[in-house]
Amino acid sequence: MSFEENKMLIMPAVDIKNGKCVQLVQGKPGTEQVIIDNPEQVAKKWEEDGAEIIHVIDLDGAFEAKDNLNTIKDILDEVNVPIQLGGGIRSVDYAKQLLNLDIERLIIGTMAIKDSNTIKQLSEEFGSERIMVSLDSKDSKVVIKGWKEKIDKTATEISREFQEAGAGSILFTNVDVEGLLEGFDIQPAIDLVNSVDIPIVYSGGVTNLDDIKSLTKTGVKGVVIGSALYKDKINLKDALKLQTIQ
Repeated sequence: MSFEENKMLIMPAVDIKNGKCVQLVQGKPGTEQVIIDNPEQVAKKWEEDGAEIIHVIDLDGAFEAKDNLNTIKDILDEVNVPIQLGGGIRSVDYAKQLLNLDIERLIIGTMAIKDSNTIKQLSEEFGSERIMVSLDSKDSKVVIKGWKEKIDKTATEISREFQEAGAGSILFTNVDVEGLLEGFDIQPAIDLVNSVDIPIVYSGGVTNLDDIKSLTKTGVKGVVIGSALYKDKINLKDALKLQTIQ
């Protein structure tokens, strides 16, 4: 699914931990505020509500170097809309395995930052539109390895490197506000949009429809919504009405 000029895709999040759909606060294990069995059924519900793409994150892959591959396959079997997947993709071989499962777009974080040549390799083989680099920001610096390790650069500072390496898009996550349902500062998203020519997807702190409206003015091409959907702060059908930018 390509990004469109006058559209900001609403992407409901399905985060997987121990085979269940969960929502964490600032990505910290042990802060689960939502735990739901059968993530594939959750993804199906978002599809039925009108989502055009589902954002799936394997938290076990991100935190513990194990994966939820069977659950990911169940989601792929259950839904008909494209799946955007990230979390724990630490090798090119595993990335290829996932892309060969018909994952629409693969999100790569730590591996990309450690070696941008992996992005070049994958984008050349599978197409840049299927390769998204994850730039997660905490205290204004990029964090890797499940948000546990910080590097001394901002997302804006390193974004062009990944565009040049062949990434088709960037996922920017504001870890400082992730899962808090307290809103967010839109300026980092604007700065990132202005730094590269590839689509930016925003994630972190989206709490209400006004937050979504503010993002439509930043130039981002997608927004990931997690806790606000699961805690009924945002109704997905209402959010989807804001996808088309006037």
